[in-house]
This record gives sequence, C-alpha cells and structure tokens, in this order.
Amino acid sequence: MMIDINQQLTKDFTLREFLVSKFYNERQQKKVIASVTPVVLKNIQKLAENLQIIRDEIGVPLIINIAFRPEWWEYLQGRSGKSKHVLGMAADIVCSLSPSELRKVIFKLISEKKIQNGGVGSYATFTHYDIRKIAARW
Repeated sequence: MMIDINQQLTKDFTLREFLVSKFYNERQQKKVIASVTPVVLKNIQKLAENLQIIRDEIGVPLIINIAFRPEWWEYLQGRSGKSKHVLGMAADIVCSLSPSELRKVIFKLISEKKIQNGGVGSYATFTHYDIRKIAARW
C-alpha cells in the first residue's frame, strides 16, 4: 500500500505527524509506515479530525509525541499489543498547556459532544487521547 505521509488530514495535521516519531530508529520507522492498513488510515483520519477540534479550542499547536504504534512495536516494548495506538485510534499529545489543563479542555469538549468520548489519560509530560467507543479515564 502506497502512503503519502505528507497528506494533509485537517487544516493543521498531516499524516506524517501520526506515523513518524522520535521513538523509532530509521529501520523501525520504515517498518511502521509499511504496517499501515486502510483501517488504520481511516482511524487516523477520524483521530486527526478530533484533535483538530481540540487544537482549534486551545488556539495553540498540538504536538503528537506518538500516535500509530504497530502491534510488533508494542511487543518489542514489552506491552500487550492491545493499545488503541495499534489501531491508529490514539495519540499522546503535548502543547503549551499542562497535561492536566489539556485534559480539562478535552473533558469540556467531550461534555459538549464536540469530540469523541473515548480514552483520556494525563501523565507528567503528556496527555493521551483516543477515540474508542467507550469512556476510559486514567
């Protein structure tokens, strides 16, 4: 499957931001891109649309630390492979707001039904957001 990683998904997000990460070496990065399926691309598009709404609300850029993580990568890291990242449905994001402030904005947008109610996790240095069909909080 040929993928244009420079494809514009929304006003402010390109596919590159969801597939390329500082956590992968060059060989791994190529393998990540080769692991993308049509289902993953569809999920990434929906995730990008939700992240665009968050970005528009806060008025500052959102930086994606990592989004799509193939199952093989999850296993390599000692994880279960069950993460929403595997499906292209999750992103770990940062911005000029603190993770807890960003989490509050996400909760507000969920309560206003402007974005998908899914998984929201706040960590010391980033916020996790995903578009699973049920609410999950940590």
